Amino acid sequence: MTAALRRLWRSVGFRLAFYYGLLVAITMLAALAIVYMQTVGVLQQRMVRQVAASMQQLMVRYDARGADGVAGEIANALSDGRNSDNEIYLLTDREGRKLAGNLDQMPSQAPDAGDGVHRRVVRTGQTVIAYLVMRPLADGGLLVVGHDLRDQESIESLVASASAAAGIVAVLLLIGGTFVFRQELERSVGAVRRTAARIAEGELQERVEPSGEEDEFALLEHDINAMLDRIQSLMDGVRHVSNTIAHNLRTPLTRVLVRLHAVEAGLDAGDPQREAVSTAIRELEELAVVFEKLLQIAEVEAGARRQQFAPVALHVIADDVAELYEAVAELRGIALLREPADMAVALGDRDLLAGAAANLLDNALKYAGTGATVRIGTHTVDGRAQLFVQDDGPGIPQAEHERIGVRFHRLDRSVPGHGLGLASVLAVVALHGGRLDFADAKPGLRACIDLPMADG
Repeated sequence: MTAALRRLWRSVGFRLAFYYGLLVAITMLAALAIVYMQTVGVLQQRMVRQVAASMQQLMVRYDARGADGVAGEIANALSDGRNSDNEIYLLTDREGRKLAGNLDQMPSQAPDAGDGVHRRVVRTGQTVIAYLVMRPLADGGLLVVGHDLRDQESIESLVASASAAAGIVAVLLLIGGTFVFRQELERSVGAVRRTAARIAEGELQERVEPSGEEDEFALLEHDINAMLDRIQSLMDGVRHVSNTIAHNLRTPLTRVLVRLHAVEAGLDAGDPQREAVSTAIRELEELAVVFEKLLQIAEVEAGARRQQFAPVALHVIADDVAELYEAVAELRGIALLREPADMAVALGDRDLLAGAAANLLDNALKYAGTGATVRIGTHTVDGRAQLFVQDDGPGIPQAEHERIGVRFHRLDRSVPGHGLGLASVLAVVALHGGRLDFADAKPGLRACIDLPMADG
């Protein structure tokens, strides 16, 4: 329950609705409190004055005519029709016998130095709460003057009902406000979130569709679109420079290789220059491979091959790649195992996905080490097609996981490579709307290509 409340509280719409409902409830309760204090306070003060005046008048009558005069005055007060429903009188003698008044019996507690007190009394057969002032008389009797508090209780009950109604209104505002605010926020923020999600998937041309309003969210949409335009401009510039360099250098590099091969062919086997030429050829061929990989990544990121997508059986790709690298694994003293086949079909480009799987397996064979075991397999999880490669080698430190796939980044520079293999895998996976996950296999590393399954 606590976790559910925390998730609910994280909703901006819920918090706004809660604060709004709380503000309304506080406002209504404050207004009711003012009305209550003004109404009940005035009634209380008037009642206290009336009781005090009546008590004073009766005491004067007692001083002038004794208990008989007080009894007659009480009888007149109860029969004059003015406030008779609320007035309370009681006159007793020294033995506690009732001489006059409308109380059925003596109040339950003794008088408190003449100050007003609230007591539960029986009046004409009904038990009521009353405000009483009690005075002992010179002859040993007791004079009680009071006021029925039922009218005040009615007002308090009315205020309590109104407070409960205010609470219900606040809850309704909270429920309705949560729905309304969330709808409004989703309308305003939803476009931003959807655009951000598409951009995260590699659709860098996406922009937030203007809402047509002139509020703060419209300004935010404008600023985000301006930021995205600037980011895309910078990325296009970097990509253009990289691609231009690769394109423009590939042709002269090929020409140099052709000429060096011709020079190498014209040199004798024992000529010392032949070794130098052979070394230069190997270095230039490595450079040509780098350019080729950069161009391949650029082509994938541009999405030029998306139109060629068709259902691709990942389990068949896993079989082919495992068979292709079986000899390499044997040569390096590594056990290459094909996990039990689990059919997994994704929508994509078979050649690109096969190249991505080959890159993952090639990396595992490079870094797992002699005597290691490398596994390749496929399966489906929650409607997703997955191809994984797992080894029990030294693995990769957790801190390095975020840098996996960065161009030219290599964890172990003693192993031959260019740091572009995983970058191309990431580009291929992004083109297919999937993700590349890495996890600690304890020991070793597990790399998994996760793709949407093909329909049907």
